[in-house]
Amino acid sequence: MEIEIDEIVYNSKKAKDGTVFVCIEGTQEDGHHFAEEAVKKGSVAIICSKPLSLKENISVILVEDCRKTLAAVSAMFYGYPANQLFLIGITGTKGKTSTAYMIKNILSHAGIKTGLIGTVEIDTGKRTFSSCQTTPESLDLHGYLREMVLSGCSAVVMEVSSQALKQSRVHGMTFDVAVFTNMEEDHIGEREHADFEEYVFYKGKLFSQCKVAVMNGDDNLYQRMADQYTGNRLLSYGMTSGNLYVNGNIDYVRLPGKFAVEFQVKGMYNINLVVSGIGDFSAYNAMAALLAAKELGVSDASVQEALKSVLIPGRQEIFFIDYNRSVIVDYAHNGMALTSLLKALQKYQPKKITCVFGCGGERDRSRREKMGEAAAKFADFSIITSDNPRNESPSSIISDIIYKIECFNGKYCVIEDRHEAIAFAIEQCSSGEIVVIAGKGHEDYQIIGKRKIHFDDREEVRASIEKVKNGQNYNRRSKKSDSGSADLR
Repeated sequence: MEIEIDEIVYNSKKAKDGTVFVCIEGTQEDGHHFAEEAVKKGSVAIICSKPLSLKENISVILVEDCRKTLAAVSAMFYGYPANQLFLIGITGTKGKTSTAYMIKNILSHAGIKTGLIGTVEIDTGKRTFSSCQTTPESLDLHGYLREMVLSGCSAVVMEVSSQALKQSRVHGMTFDVAVFTNMEEDHIGEREHADFEEYVFYKGKLFSQCKVAVMNGDDNLYQRMADQYTGNRLLSYGMTSGNLYVNGNIDYVRLPGKFAVEFQVKGMYNINLVVSGIGDFSAYNAMAALLAAKELGVSDASVQEALKSVLIPGRQEIFFIDYNRSVIVDYAHNGMALTSLLKALQKYQPKKITCVFGCGGERDRSRREKMGEAAAKFADFSIITSDNPRNESPSSIISDIIYKIECFNGKYCVIEDRHEAIAFAIEQCSSGEIVVIAGKGHEDYQIIGKRKIHFDDREEVRASIEKVKNGQNYNRRSKKSDSGSADLR
């Protein structure tokens, strides 16, 4: 048992001399099947939860739960960095990324160096890079936290997914503040959650490992989340009495280069806020950010300045063709998010809302119908296109969306090629119209079959706007109709 360990690995391809290999059971592969390979590459110890028959004379540690063990040994290996940071965790169906950026922006304005771990990117204070998962595997997570400590961060804001809680990626960590944004049925499928009850249960687990809970008291699942909280400081927020609530009506305003909401918070804190964002959900996210950040004693001025200027990649990113024609790129990739976004945009009284969207393949099929229903109800016109079809036929996915749009008498056309769909929407955009490009947000790729190719909605929007401004827009409506690549209905 007295063996020097240089590194921990859970991917056998990374095994080498001096490593301990942890056998993780994933949704597609079981690490126990790769233990022999890890040993051949130099691993000097194996942590497993199933008996192994290895030819080599090697230390094997049999544990009850490899994921919890990985979290525990990773924290120990990196010197328990989570204990040296003010930890803020955020969970919920939507709003996690926006709330995380709001909190980070507030703390930065207050002079508190803060790390970020989330869906869009990871910022360790030393480097910033794109994320592969909303919440990294525990080994990687503790490595990033260690880097934050060494770079001088004193706080970290992180999104905590239900999958991360199910797979014990944050096991053993105590959050100083945990935030609940909202809840709706999502992430249910063969590789995600068995049903909605499991989804709710794992979301709530975050509140069994935090000191202070900040929760959306207006959400239907609020009480279910509150029931899992084991501390004694639960701060609820919302727009109804009994919470830290918005007093009176929200004003939906336009500032130079952005849409915004203006409102007053009364209750535990009394403050006037102008938030760079769209609709009521931006106000909800801002209240969550306010309460979480106030736990670090930030000033009202820091809160106000930060929320007015916050920019969130791929979340309500606004591009203007001119003052009266705008394009919004957003990550809304389920019915709840798309409904919220489109209903919020109606508050700004546009003459028309056109929605460009598709749906990912090999995911919960009901998501397609819910997005189709949202677009039919709350957009004036939809352009249905492709979005990460994976190994499914794009036309089959589109057909599922069309079925629901037609059930609600929505107006639409089909342009399967996403590049052409975006260009068409922007070229046809009229005065007073808002074009919404939904589903991918910050993502800079498309997954077609097993290939991952570069594709960024924001780049496509910029290029199309540039063509329009330069007078290079062609009459694609007739061109596409003649060629059959657009199906106008």
